[in-house]
Amino acid sequence: MDDTERLAAAVIVRAEEHDSADEMLAEFAIYLRGCGWQVQGVVQTNTLGHDDCAREMFLVDLEDGNRFLISQNLGPGSISCSIDPVGVAAASVALRRGLAVGADLVIANRFGGLEACGGGFAAEMLALMADGVPLLTVVSQRHLNDWRRFTGHAATELLPRRDALEAWFADLHLE
Repeated sequence: MDDTERLAAAVIVRAEEHDSADEMLAEFAIYLRGCGWQVQGVVQTNTLGHDDCAREMFLVDLEDGNRFLISQNLGPGSISCSIDPVGVAAASVALRRGLAVGADLVIANRFGGLEACGGGFAAEMLALMADGVPLLTVVSQRHLNDWRRFTGHAATELLPRRDALEAWFADLHLE
């Protein structure tokens, strides 16, 4: 596939489950917004739960700072995924807004298990890609093949480095 067939979509491939991709994505969004680019979407932030063992996960709307709780406390013995699909659905308003305003970039915090099964932000991501609105997200190694199938192998895969993000974004806006 040559570059003319590529989507205006990229994914940061996480080296580890608990790397700094969330912070890098948030910092990149803040940087671009500070340069005057229209950046919409959500970034993730995590905190410790009330019992100091369960993490609370939030999506933060880049436009207004609204926080959406996307985790559920399943108890200390649980090994199940604690993602709350209701919280993710509520946060999808930020991606839909990005599509509606024709943002320069829309950020989705993750392509994960929900999206791999057609839920989560899958519909919003597909709509953004279909309209050619640039999309940037993060994927773990575990879901990388799902992402590739989801995008038809037509999205750019980025190393988790700021210079890689900047080069990809600059290439999009040089055309």
